[in-house]
Amino acid sequence: MLSVTDLTCARGGVPVTEGVSFRLDAGEALVLRGPNGIGKTTLLRVIAGLAPPLAGEVEGAEGIAYAGHADGIKAQLSVTENLRFWAAAFGTTDISPALDAFNLRELAHRMAGTLSAGQKRRLGLARLLVTGRPVWVLDEPTVSLDTASVALFADAVRAHLASGGAALIATHIDLGLEARVLELAPFKAKPATRASDFDEAFL
Repeated sequence: MLSVTDLTCARGGVPVTEGVSFRLDAGEALVLRGPNGIGKTTLLRVIAGLAPPLAGEVEGAEGIAYAGHADGIKAQLSVTENLRFWAAAFGTTDISPALDAFNLRELAHRMAGTLSAGQKRRLGLARLLVTGRPVWVLDEPTVSLDTASVALFADAVRAHLASGGAALIATHIDLGLEARVLELAPFKAKPATRASDFDEAFL
C-alpha cells in the first residue's frame, strides 16, 4: 500500500533524515520513534506529498490521508458540517461512522470553534474516517486527548487495519497496537562538512 525507498528529507533546506526505506502492506501499522527534532514530522510531510524529497521515492502517496499537528477544522462550521465538508472533498457521503467512532454524536450541532482542545482533536481525527483513503499517516495524533479518547483513537486504528487499511504513526506513547517500530535515529542525516560547504559556495 505504501513503499518508501532511500528517502532523504530536508527541513529549511538542511537534510534531516536520509536513506529511509520501508514497506507498509494492508492491515499493517508502523510506528515512527525518535527524539524531538529527529525529523519525524518532516518525513511524514514528505511521504504525504506536502513537501518534496531531496532524494528517494514514495509509492502509494495517492492513497494517503494525513493528519498533522493542526486539526484541519473550520471553526465557523458545526461538527457535522465539518465532516460533511471533508466527505464531499474526498467523494464520500457517510459521516455516521466518524461521529460514532470518536464519540461526537452529542457534539454534532456544536460550532467547531466552541469545542475544547480535546474535542477539536477528536473531530480532526474523525476526518480520517470520511476520506475513504486506505493509508493513514499520522503525526502525534493523541496530542490533547484524554485517556478515554486515546482509547477511541486506538480502536479506530484497529478497525481501519482490520478492514484492510494501513497506518503510519509518529508517537511517543504506547497505543496498545500490534505494530512494527521504526527508529529514525539511524537515519539521521550526517552534517555537512566545512569543506563541502566551502566548495558549494562556488558551484
